[in-house]
Amino acid sequence: MTPAALPPLTPAPALPAETEYTLTPADFERIRRLIYERAGISLHAGKQAMVYSRLSRRLRETRHGSFASYLDRLERGGSESEWQEFVNCLTTNLTAFFREEHHFHALVDDLRALAGRSGGRPPRLWCNAASTGEEPYSLAMTVVETLGVSAPAQLLCTDIDTKVLAKAQRGVYPTDARGLSPERLKRHFLRGTGSNAGSIRVKPELARLVEFRPFNLMSTSWSTLGEPFDVVFCRNVMIYFDGPTQRRVLERIHGVTRPGALLYVGHSENFNDSRDIFRLRGKTIYERV
Repeated sequence: MTPAALPPLTPAPALPAETEYTLTPADFERIRRLIYERAGISLHAGKQAMVYSRLSRRLRETRHGSFASYLDRLERGGSESEWQEFVNCLTTNLTAFFREEHHFHALVDDLRALAGRSGGRPPRLWCNAASTGEEPYSLAMTVVETLGVSAPAQLLCTDIDTKVLAKAQRGVYPTDARGLSPERLKRHFLRGTGSNAGSIRVKPELARLVEFRPFNLMSTSWSTLGEPFDVVFCRNVMIYFDGPTQRRVLERIHGVTRPGALLYVGHSENFNDSRDIFRLRGKTIYERV
């Protein structure tokens, strides 16, 4: 899935003169092109400061004296691990437990309906922006609270950023993590003691419901995701894509879901232009056509 050409930039304010490195317009345009090709992310001119802040750390770690030098190395034989570091630097990971809570209330009803009509087949869910794990474990908690701890549900959680996935797999969070009620803290988490005081860890019975795996939505290997899904959480992902890329991703999601499958999206995302493949069913919830 190769993204279309990027739209041209409008001029943006220059970075402060006292910065350690110089991010030239040509450097920024190369970065825009490379992250678009690799991850489908469309950066606008207002992101220059963010790009500088995140990538300058990578320049220090790799001992490059300029963005041009680093990008030259990346484009002329950069290792897959360095490409992954480049992508990790430029992805945004804003998340919390039970964020956009109305989705989880709706999911309770959807899980009950799926359990009633699946004929014993485990419902299959996909969270494709797992980040540091708060959303995947919110889904797992909802599954357990709705269908029981031994519910035969399958929950695949993916992200393009390998660093946040590693944190998600550890399942360790501060005790004051946003979005968790005292009841859920007690039921689904273990409290740390001693040197781990102030932390909580996801209980094993919850963690085993979740499979974490790296996945790039720009990949052409969607068949590796396995059996079709009944529910897909793709929230606050498409806001980083341009229109043509959004459409291609929606078509791919359509291809890996069952008829009538549900697509949960972010509060600011609207796909009414793609109603031929997903029709709006409720508040930021779409149904596969």
